[in-house]
Amino acid sequence: MAFKKDVVEIIEPRNVFVGNAKAEVTLEEFGEYESEACAKANEVVKKLLEDYDGKIRFNFRHFPLTNIHQRSLKAGEAAVATAQEGKFWEMHNILFANRRNLGTTSLKLLSKEAGVSNKRFLDDLVNATYGWQVQGDLKEGIERGVKDVPTFFVNGVRVTGKPTYDQISKVIDAELKKVKRKKPAAAKTKAKAA
Repeated sequence: MAFKKDVVEIIEPRNVFVGNAKAEVTLEEFGEYESEACAKANEVVKKLLEDYDGKIRFNFRHFPLTNIHQRSLKAGEAAVATAQEGKFWEMHNILFANRRNLGTTSLKLLSKEAGVSNKRFLDDLVNATYGWQVQGDLKEGIERGVKDVPTFFVNGVRVTGKPTYDQISKVIDAELKKVKRKKPAAAKTKAKAA
């Protein structure tokens, strides 16, 4: 008699966005939860999402610098675990607020604060259930030239310089202008075809 295995779909970090799901401009960050610079960048991102409401979407990718921050890998796994219940962004902000206290037991308590009800959360953390997803982000980041955190991309193009509000908003504005220029041209092409 064969045993039937349950197939569990895992929501990958690359598929978790906040902001307008249909926005033509995507802001992407490779970062980690113990970094002070990433915590500051998170505040910048919150302001960008507010100021560009409806025009952008944001995706956070995990790039734990475990040689500096030993708990950043498990914190990333905890974030991916909460994404499975639709609580990624709640946990994301809670992790930054508690970045100096990210031990495994603390992560379990923080997940409850984020609204997670998974009774296996601690087992999943201990067994590194979502470790492959965090490692996948890390590998992709390395392939894309990420060496430090935070590193930002707008529509796949790396943002150079310090990730300040002004720096990132300039790149977003330029992308929004490109998108606007492409739309009228596409509309004219459709009109000629009709």
